[in-house]
Amino acid sequence: MSQADKPRSSAYETFPAPILSSRNGFDFHVYFMPTNPVHVQHALQLHQRISSEFPELPIYRVWDRPIGTPSRICSTYTDQNYSGPHPTAMFEVQTKTPHQMGALFGWLVVNRGPLDILVHPNTDDAYRDHAELASWIGKPWPLNLEVLKGHRTK
Repeated sequence: MSQADKPRSSAYETFPAPILSSRNGFDFHVYFMPTNPVHVQHALQLHQRISSEFPELPIYRVWDRPIGTPSRICSTYTDQNYSGPHPTAMFEVQTKTPHQMGALFGWLVVNRGPLDILVHPNTDDAYRDHAELASWIGKPWPLNLEVLKGHRTK
C-alpha cells in the first residue's frame, strides 16, 4: 500500500479530546523582556509578520508588561495590576484547527528569534492547560499558576 492509499488520521482535521476547537484549540503566547530593546523590536516585528503571514488567525495586542487577570484566562485581558499567569510582556495568537496549529508552530520555530513561546491547548481546565499540557518553543518561563487553581474542573 502506497502512502497515498493509506487512511489519514482524524487528528489532521479535529483536535483530540479534551481540546476544544470552540475555545480556540491552541494559544501561542510570545514572551519577551520589555527592558531588552532587541526583544522588544523582534516582538513588534514578529507580531506584524504573523498578522501578514497568517491573516486568518486571531492575534491580540502587544502588552509591554505582565497583564491582569482576564475573564477568560488567555484572550480577554483587563488592564489591571498583574495577577495573571503570564510573567512578562507578551502577545497572543490563537489557532482553531490542527492545520493552523501545525503551520504556526513550524513557522514560529524558525522565526521566533530570541523570544520564547508558551503553547497550550484550551480545554475546560485552564490550570491543566498551562501546568500540564503546555509546551514551549524556546526556554520555559515560570508561570503564576496559583491564579489558575480556581479554574480547575476536577
